Formats: sequence, structure tokens, C-alpha cells
Amino acid sequence: MAARSVTLGIDLGTTSVKAALVEAARGDPSGFVVLASCARPARAETAAQSAAAGPQGQEQDVRRIIQALHECLAALPRQQLCKVCGIGVSGQMHGVMFWKTGQGCEWTKAGAAPVFEPRAVSHLVTWQDGRCGSKFLASLPRPESHLSVATGFGCATIFWLLKNSPEFLKSYDAAGTIHDYVVAMLCGLTRPLMSDQNAASWGYFNTRSQSWNLEILRDAGFPVHLLPDVTEPGNVAGRTSQAWFEIPKGTPVGVALGDLQASVYSCMAQRTDAVLNISTSVQLVASMPSGFRPAQTPDPAAPVAYFPYFDRTYLAVAASLNGGNVLAMFVHMLVQWMADLGLEVEESTVYSRMIQAAAQQRDTCLTITPTVLGERHLPDQLASVTSISSSDLSLGHVTRALCRGIVQNLHSMLPFQQLQEWGVERVIGSGSALSRNEVLKQEVQRAFPFPVSYGQDVDAAVGAALVMLQRNLNQQEY
Repeated sequence: MAARSVTLGIDLGTTSVKAALVEAARGDPSGFVVLASCARPARAETAAQSAAAGPQGQEQDVRRIIQALHECLAALPRQQLCKVCGIGVSGQMHGVMFWKTGQGCEWTKAGAAPVFEPRAVSHLVTWQDGRCGSKFLASLPRPESHLSVATGFGCATIFWLLKNSPEFLKSYDAAGTIHDYVVAMLCGLTRPLMSDQNAASWGYFNTRSQSWNLEILRDAGFPVHLLPDVTEPGNVAGRTSQAWFEIPKGTPVGVALGDLQASVYSCMAQRTDAVLNISTSVQLVASMPSGFRPAQTPDPAAPVAYFPYFDRTYLAVAASLNGGNVLAMFVHMLVQWMADLGLEVEESTVYSRMIQAAAQQRDTCLTITPTVLGERHLPDQLASVTSISSSDLSLGHVTRALCRGIVQNLHSMLPFQQLQEWGVERVIGSGSALSRNEVLKQEVQRAFPFPVSYGQDVDAAVGAALVMLQRNLNQQEY
């Protein structure tokens, strides 16, 4: 195995796709080295396939996501890809896409590299999808799970399609997250396989029994044949059925992980660490002690949920829907206003200038509650701006208030006092929106007075690779 000692990690995010090549550090069984990494924008947003979804529908074109994935692989060093002995995959949780078994992709050659091209697939209905309103969610059967069901969750979306587009569902016989799809295509699986991390994110999954709520779903007319088989994270889903770029045929592929769990896995060195990820959305995560079991019934109003991690442990998660996406909306609004005034400017220029202005404006009395998208525990709470005065209307004031609002909103969901009670001693920051925004970093330090260190922009991809790396080390394959 000495000639093939590298693991590949892939993360299929909401706004970008990332890949990382990881190798064990010599002489340090707990250490690792990132040999190379790459990120490419997905640019996959598209109109909803169902007209009934309306403007609340949030979907992505799977073909564009896979194209970005292949661009990442093509940018990695070929001499390292041929050494890959395991592939770990993670991606955006909650979302759902559909495909036809045996027709989900076609393997072709892109130059000299074998690649798979999506064929009989639907769009990806993402975690940001808002078609399932409060009234619709209230009409669904109560799950036998400690987790509530929210809009954007796979099972809720399937229920919605069953009611509003039943013919659409008849076109497909397999379903999964976008990362479950990638694993199924790489391995040629006849049935999709899903980790309990992703299954829990869909709703109607009992983490204690490790099973879907089949009886409840069947009684409600739910197409249970679309539910993937479930296994524990860290298990191998299969082996590559084809050579992929320079990666040999027969390479083990892990079952797809949640991007949150993969990111935490790469960052959390001690149980006393908390991980704060600010990307498109925001998550603040703490590890619960071994043996912790959440309540058996869901509390839709609770701001903290407990998601399965590894080895039957749980993470306490405050997951805000409003993060880097809110900053992106603000930038887009400014660009649109300027276009309406006859001025053309790049969004990247606006972003850097507004962060620069906010960095110079160290404080503000302006208060922005940035919940443009609501929150899962407060779906009807929208954004607001208060304490407006003539002295606080500069770009620096508004941007500072917006960044502060994003962090304060998260703090209201999981205060630092609760983290202290759980024994947290350090916060590790990760995510693209946090890594490139000094103002957000300042506001994190202001709200969470712990020592703060920062991970990498490719944390989830690295985490997915590390899970496979650790598996190989445990099996003494190196």
C-alpha cells in the first residue's frame, strides 16, 4: 500500500464544490498533510422544475455541480490522484434529487480522463427550498424521531411533490442527496446507500433504531421505495466501477457524509472544542458526551438540534439559515441599485469595499436582525432594521450591523454561557464566508469570548478524506 497512500475528499456545497488530497503525516498517527486542494463555484441555481413551487422553490442543476466536480479533479496533480486508495464524499444535507436506476449517468472521456455525465436525473431540491409552508408542514404526520421536519428536508419535499406533482415522482425510482448520487454513480450501485447523518437530515428517521419511519410513511401514502438503504458513517459504500481521472477502478468509496459532520471531523481536535462554520448558512456545533441520547419526541421550537455524528454520538447544533447567503443578498441588492442608477460594478468589488468600510467602523448603534430566510424554529420571523439614526447610515455602519446581526442571531440560538456549561474551552472557525471576512471574525470574538482559531476553506472535503484515511489506518492498510 505504500505506493497508494493518499485519500481524496470531496465536498459538494451549496455555492462551491471542493476537493482535497490528504496523506497521513509521517511518524504521527493522528496527523495529516493536505497535499493539494481545489475549489470551483457550482453556479448551479436554476428555476424550479415544478411551476407550483413558485418563487420559494430553490433548485440546482445537477449537471453543473458535476461539471464543477470534474473541474476540481482535473486541477489536482495527476501523480497524486493515481495514488488514491480511498474516496470520501460529503455535501449539503437535507436536499433531495431523483434518478432512474441504471440510467443515472453515462461514463465518457473528457480528453484522456474518464468522467460520468448525469443523464436521467432531476434537479436537486436544496435545503434552502421554501415550498413547504407552515400550513403544509402541519398537515404532515408526526415523525417518530427526535428531529422535527422542516421545509427543504428531503421527506417533506417528497410529500410536497406527491401532492402537487405526482406524475413527476413516477419518472424516477431512486432518490438521495447530491453526494449520495455521486457515490452511487462512482460505485454503480443498484440502490442508493445513505449514512444515518444524511438520513436524519431528511426527517422521518429514528436515530436510535437506525430506521426510517416506514409504517408512518406508508400510512400517509409516501413512496417508501424511494428511501435509500442506510448504514453507519465511515462504512464503505462500494468501489469505483470505472477508472475516474487517474484514480484506479476498484478504489473504495465511503458512504456520503453530511458536510457539517465532515467539517467538524477535520476541525474538532478535543471534545472541549466548539466549531463555528459560516458558509452559505451558519452552524455552531458542540460535541455531546458519549452515552448522550436526545429526547424521543421533536420540539419544533427548539433552536438547538442534535444530529448524529460518528460511533453513535451526537452533535448539538444551532443551525441558522442566514449566513453568507444574507451577505450575498446585500451585495446583490447594492449592485442592482447601482445598475438602476446607470452604474456597473462587479459584485466582488462591492464585497471587498463594504468589508473594508465595516472594518474601519468598529461599532454601531444600528441593529439588523438578518433573518431574511426565517429560521427552522421560527419560520415566520423575517428580517428587520431598528435603531436607525442619521449618523448610522454609512456603508460601514450598515455592513458592521449586518455582520453583527448574523453572529448575534446565532448567539441567541446557542449562547456562549450554554457552551461554557458543556465544557467548551475553544471555538474553531471554518467556512468560506468567515475565512474571508475580518468583520465577521471580530463579531465572533465579541459574542463568543473564547480563544478562537481558524480552519481551512476546504474543511468538509478534508474531513471526508480523513474519515477514509482513518479507516485505512485502523485496518493497517498502510
